[in-house]
Amino acid sequence: MFQTFEAPAQRNLSAERIKELRKLMAQAGLNAYLVPRADEHQGEYVPPCAERLKWLSGLSGSAGLVIVTRKTAALFVDGRYTVQAHAEVDTDIFEVSSLPRGRIAEWLGKNLSRNQTVGFDPRLHTVAEIGRLETALKAKGIAIKPVARNLVDRLWGRERPVLPENPVSVHPLKFAGRSAQDKIAAIQKRLKTDGHDAAVLTLSDSIAWAFNIRGSDIAHTPVALAFAIIPQNGKPELFIAPEKLDRVARTHLAFAKISAPSALPGRLKALRKAKKRVRLDPNTAAWWFARTLGGAGRIAAATDPCLTLKAVKNAAELKGAGAAHLRDGAAVTRFLAWLDQEAPSGQIDEIATVCKLESYRRATKQLREISFDTIAGSGPNGAIVHYRVNETTNRKIRPGELFLIDSGAQYLDGTTDITRTVAIGKPTQEMRERFTLVLQGHIAIATARFPKGTRGIDLDPLARRALWTHGLDYDHGTGHGIGSYLSVHEGPQSISRAGLAVLDPGMICSNEPGYYKEGAYGIRIENLVLVTKPQIVPGGDRGMMGFETLTLAPIDRRLIVRDMLGAAEIAWLDAYHARVLETVGPEVDAETRVWLQAATAPL
Repeated sequence: MFQTFEAPAQRNLSAERIKELRKLMAQAGLNAYLVPRADEHQGEYVPPCAERLKWLSGLSGSAGLVIVTRKTAALFVDGRYTVQAHAEVDTDIFEVSSLPRGRIAEWLGKNLSRNQTVGFDPRLHTVAEIGRLETALKAKGIAIKPVARNLVDRLWGRERPVLPENPVSVHPLKFAGRSAQDKIAAIQKRLKTDGHDAAVLTLSDSIAWAFNIRGSDIAHTPVALAFAIIPQNGKPELFIAPEKLDRVARTHLAFAKISAPSALPGRLKALRKAKKRVRLDPNTAAWWFARTLGGAGRIAAATDPCLTLKAVKNAAELKGAGAAHLRDGAAVTRFLAWLDQEAPSGQIDEIATVCKLESYRRATKQLREISFDTIAGSGPNGAIVHYRVNETTNRKIRPGELFLIDSGAQYLDGTTDITRTVAIGKPTQEMRERFTLVLQGHIAIATARFPKGTRGIDLDPLARRALWTHGLDYDHGTGHGIGSYLSVHEGPQSISRAGLAVLDPGMICSNEPGYYKEGAYGIRIENLVLVTKPQIVPGGDRGMMGFETLTLAPIDRRLIVRDMLGAAEIAWLDAYHARVLETVGPEVDAETRVWLQAATAPL
């Protein structure tokens, strides 16, 4: 299994750890200390040795921040983890807040006095984050201070896992679509256009994409932990543990200079001494990089040059995405048919479903990894947006409940992510009505037409309109970008209230509106969609982009109130199901095909 089910650390460990942390804070002259869920690369997913937030608080989610003062402690999470935080964290110790991280200065201002000091690890916070915090706290008379040695690491001691050093693999050109040399040349061309002497890359997925390498240093995300400096002219330099590179990888990377990570500080200081204009992304690079290069005022603050290049998929990547989704759709369809037969017995539990789905994906013989821990929530567990089943929370799937399963796979030719909500037995009328509202939002995104220059924030309300009309909503984004055998969450594009990046043809996003009734059930319908090239709409005079749905698996018809849908919505669903039957049907066994025919019958 790629996924494990051990229960999180006991909540009662946090009290002693917070007590010991406060002793170290007092020794360092700190009145508060920040503990983010981040590593030096600032990616969403981190290796076990960087799970400091989980070790201290118990929260196992992929986002969050703890602030510890001499007397109080607070955990800041977004809407995905509000319910989960209360379940995993000792709320007698931690105040759980959904206050945006951009406003934590407000909390610090209320809990600290003038002339007090906030400590932070300079490698674990971005340039932009520390800049905003420093400005806001200065107005309150509160100082912010970098701490060289992480205080949590000091407490964790020898029990802290070591930094992973797994071998690097070469991503084949037939899947990458562009050589690494070509990608580096494109980055250098952008540097020349923007007048930058060099760029520092800190995001692991950017480096994996630019150098056409993959790894396994982070669970479910095929990246190798490394940094890179790309000069406007000449060889790029990759800072990576040399033991990760075998002969094949070294031969592939002959176009680059390979250096140990310990050489990075010296290289940055040399760039500073030479007064080079070094491009650094303030939103994704750690504050330490800016300080080593001479401070925020000395860097050329600009977006990571790989982000937009990586987000627009080339022909080979799009071909691979199609093949991956067909393969994955067949595996998911086999699983849904199995679930439909077995779950009504009341004897199947959440862990069993996760194992079964992975077995169907493994049967393709092309599965490299899952793309994230499968979210398999029955009944009330489905209302926890990023629920991760373990041996303690595992429950059986019971008739009369909804079952939400959100999963994905990593194949060499593509990364998948799909959510289906399934009725177990007879659903209530409320379940059906709210599922239909979510489906209407999903269809609104799938059928949207929009001009060039449209951002995700512009489309996000389309997914929520039906829910809003009934006084309902959901506390997560409607869609995220996705990589090509890379991270399941990829920027810069998103369909969300924070989606300020322009959507361009060739980008892939998720389309996943939802609804969650705490303590009862959760609903989410997720497909991946490709942004299409502009076309003139019949009768129109301006080219409009749209979405092509990539994901192929049936949507539960039993949860749909047909009379709530308009004719165009019914036509979309029937056409989608006809396509699923036509393409996936030949890829599954005869018994599953019979089930699929019924599951995709026209409304």
